[in-house]
Amino acid sequence: MKKINLLAMLALVSGFIFTACDDDPEPNNLVTIEGIPATAEIENLGTLGPVNATITAEDGLASVTVTKDGESYLEPEFEANATSLSLEFSYTAEEADADQNIVFEFTATDVDGDEETVTHVLSVGEAPEVETEVTVTENISEDVTWNNETVYRLGGRIFVLDGATLTIEAGTIIKGEAGTGTNATALVIARGGKLMAEGTAQAPIIFTSVADEIEPGMIASPNLDPDIDGLWGGLIVLGRAPISTPDGVAQIEGIPPSDTNGLYGGGENANVADNSGVLKYISIRHGGANIGEGNEINGLTLGGVGTGTMIENIEIIANQDDGIEPFGGSVNVTNLLVWNSYDDSFDCDQDYTGTIDNFIGILGFDSDHALELDGPEGALDEGGYTLKNGSIKGDLDATGGEYADLRDAVSVRLENIYFFNFKANSDFELDDDGSVANFNSGATVLSNLQFNISHLDEGNRTIADIFNDTTDSGAFDNLSADEASVVTTPTVGADKSAFAGWTWADADGQLTDF
Repeated sequence: MKKINLLAMLALVSGFIFTACDDDPEPNNLVTIEGIPATAEIENLGTLGPVNATITAEDGLASVTVTKDGESYLEPEFEANATSLSLEFSYTAEEADADQNIVFEFTATDVDGDEETVTHVLSVGEAPEVETEVTVTENISEDVTWNNETVYRLGGRIFVLDGATLTIEAGTIIKGEAGTGTNATALVIARGGKLMAEGTAQAPIIFTSVADEIEPGMIASPNLDPDIDGLWGGLIVLGRAPISTPDGVAQIEGIPPSDTNGLYGGGENANVADNSGVLKYISIRHGGANIGEGNEINGLTLGGVGTGTMIENIEIIANQDDGIEPFGGSVNVTNLLVWNSYDDSFDCDQDYTGTIDNFIGILGFDSDHALELDGPEGALDEGGYTLKNGSIKGDLDATGGEYADLRDAVSVRLENIYFFNFKANSDFELDDDGSVANFNSGATVLSNLQFNISHLDEGNRTIADIFNDTTDSGAFDNLSADEASVVTTPTVGADKSAFAGWTWADADGQLTDF
């Protein structure tokens, strides 16, 4: 959804120099893009650049594209199977760009299908004014309230420290500045800290990027499409509930090991009922900044979060990694919607023992799995977790888009879940012997999973085609209709009314099919 004044044709001054290495390509090498800054500022009618960047693809380049505000902008030519490309990129703003943020995405893909995307946010002139804007650059060490008359910018990785409480009023907007690696922005609730973020259906709390021109009272972004990801980090909540690492304590993904505020889990003093606060009516958008090769921040990360924490009515949109990922802990999550995650929509790890109830997943073009469900990583096994009353929509044009992978000796109960609009080759897998053993013993339970495949040309596709047991154990050979069935009209799934009125997904018409 772009502003009308951004639709004008804009000038581009650029040069491209192409080089190909003489070395024979080796399989399965990653693609890299270096030299594109995360952000830049120019004056109205000013010029960016030239910016010198290098794209490397040892297996040979298949495509290079540049998008502007989510729409195709440039597809440079290059020699077939070139292993490197030197790019000199410039951009000159016109009057229509005045006082706007422009989002460029540079994407390179190699012949093996490996892909890398780098995002650049260009601020032209002065950013749109808001009544009050505060940039937060220091950790929060004492109780503080963020009010809904102010837009808060996260100027880095901001921790709510042990003993402190951050209260966020309903209707408040929080925007993360661009940054990658150790400079990725995020709001992190450390062990012993609390977040009291209680939005309402009339005034949800919105976490988004500084590139988003959304203002208080808006639901949909006026300038960013709902599939633009990786513009900032995400929301991370850490607690002292049990996790399955050997000593019951670990460092959360996305935080450098040198920063001990990133620890989660209670070790010998673990508390199942640990309380990290309240999260209600929150929308988290455009996150997942890359912090290292193949490593991004989830939209909502929960590390060792206990049942004393209340999490309900959460929307996560366009995250470059997973939508939500609990690492151990016991917290329950109610009314959860994940839309356009680049990796998995719902990912659970380290012997999570809570319940996710009433959830919707809407896969995007680049999504991987709807469900990636992992088991314990150490000796701890508290009996597994539950996902129930869910509806998940696939994407027929997706590059991936699998139903589920059950991995790492997972113990899980999947109950009353409806899947539809998935591709013909999408499958549901047990990925290791431990997962097979837990399914055979009853530690993993499938109860009333329903699959609508009426849209596929293969009208005779069966449950056996969907449940692809990669361990060849035959565990799925005799599924009963009570476990899984093919339907045309579902009798299970999510109650979409919980997401009406306050989510961008609803405002965009994405809930029509549910």
